[in-house]
Amino acid sequence: MMRNRPIAAALAVIVTLAGCANMNEEQRRTATGAGIGAGIGAVIGAATGGGGGERAATGAVLGGAAGAVAGNIWSKRMEQQKQAMEQATQGTGVQVSQTPDNRLKLDIPSDISFDTNRADIKPNFRPVLDKFATTLKENPNTNVTIVGHTDSTGGDAINDPLSLNRAAHTRDYLTARGVAANRIQVQGRGSHEPLVPNDSEANRARNRRVEIFVAEPESTAQAPQQR
Repeated sequence: MMRNRPIAAALAVIVTLAGCANMNEEQRRTATGAGIGAGIGAVIGAATGGGGGERAATGAVLGGAAGAVAGNIWSKRMEQQKQAMEQATQGTGVQVSQTPDNRLKLDIPSDISFDTNRADIKPNFRPVLDKFATTLKENPNTNVTIVGHTDSTGGDAINDPLSLNRAAHTRDYLTARGVAANRIQVQGRGSHEPLVPNDSEANRARNRRVEIFVAEPESTAQAPQQR
């Protein structure tokens, strides 16, 4: 009976994570994958005998880690896009990284992207987006999520629409350069997801940002190319 407890717990994770109301679609897919992986890992761990609950728990951890990245792949094209954006953003303050769920992330600070209380794209942000649009057209199987953030100054009535407008203006800039609009999702998080406390000007500047995520879903990457 003790051996079955980690399995039941892992299966409960699937239901709990997948049902979180405050998750967006990308987060829900990753959480569901992690939960399913944990469940499978726990079953395998328990079935291999020896160690009982401890082995099942270890299997759940390893399975969860694998399941979390099962929805996206990190292909050669994604690595090439990452390298191209690292080169294009050198010295700009833009951070380019690979996320744990195999997405390319561009973290763009406000000092190069938007003026205070404005959603118009600044001139020194345009070369970054120009290069980014080129890489997106070279890797058409990907989808894009653009998330706008603000600091806590001004309140939600100002910050929520401002963050969404900044994401939307970024999308519009990319679509004007040939990226299909149906590949891009925009979100505005206002001041609700700060990187650091909004207790100094330097920290507020860090929290004013745009994050761009690029994902190549496994099912899309494996689909046959149109001829």
